[in-house]
Amino acid sequence: MTAKKRSRLSEAILETAEGMRRIGVMDDATYRKITIRELGPQALATAQPISGEEIRALREHAHLSQAAFARYLNLTVGYISQLERGAKQPKGPALALLNVIRRKGVEVIL
Repeated sequence: MTAKKRSRLSEAILETAEGMRRIGVMDDATYRKITIRELGPQALATAQPISGEEIRALREHAHLSQAAFARYLNLTVGYISQLERGAKQPKGPALALLNVIRRKGVEVIL
């Protein structure tokens, strides 16, 4: 599969966005949205792997049971249990949500 060549307009947008981010006019989150939209799968992944111990610590820090945590994340209690034990690794939307909780705190989903 060959990589699609970006248009001159796309190149100009990325160059301008990089300059704006560098001088502080644009924040990193906005810059990442632009680059992901333009670069697609070539963009760097933002969701970092998270261990079962970290998941349990996030849940306990929020004073939530596995059932309550699962409900807020729209997951099953069994899946949360498997994640905390390390039997499964979160992927996709679950990993993204857990990374948001790790960065911003559980309050963002409550």
